[in-house]
Amino acid sequence: MPLLDADDALPHRPSRVLVSGTSGSGKSTLARQVARLLELPYTELDSLFHGPGWTPMPDFLEKVDAFTSGRCWACEFQYDAVRPMLLDRADLIVWLDYRHRVVMRRVTARTLVRRLRREHLWNGNQEPPLRTILTDPEHIIRYAWGARHGAAERARAMLESHPGLLVVRLRSPQETRRWLAGPLAQACDGGHQEGRSDEGLQEGRR
Repeated sequence: MPLLDADDALPHRPSRVLVSGTSGSGKSTLARQVARLLELPYTELDSLFHGPGWTPMPDFLEKVDAFTSGRCWACEFQYDAVRPMLLDRADLIVWLDYRHRVVMRRVTARTLVRRLRREHLWNGNQEPPLRTILTDPEHIIRYAWGARHGAAERARAMLESHPGLLVVRLRSPQETRRWLAGPLAQACDGGHQEGRSDEGLQEGRR
């Protein structure tokens, strides 16, 4: 399956969607938007992984397995432990391949806002004090910078391992907005039209 861009029509209405990208690129935001447009259930994987005190949840694998065993869903493509499972079950991956400066600006702004507002994230967790950027190598801003090439490497690997999987590459927030309003919206309309046509045929047979 060729790599699609923001203007390429989707060959079918997707029902199991992954959003891939560097930390801070907007995976969760886009996954929610896609889920809303396609009327799919959405689960944020971070909410399944992070327990109180940022400790990993022991039943993370089981919860992801249960969620993605359904015939329709949307979520982020992250966490090495579940990526193979997610790839095998998805029928569309949306790859946010943004410039590094766009991603770093986003993740920095998001982190600052969360910390200054003391926002509660998953299971009562909060962003740590800003000074930990200097002391914690796993701080999200430092992690995003260190992992800035990882999404592209994973994209190339999944294209090789799953050549039949539909992948859409979006290179900027502007392209993402164009794809949502264009090919994805058209796929949604096409799916509804197909459903209405099927209902009409059934009604005619009655």
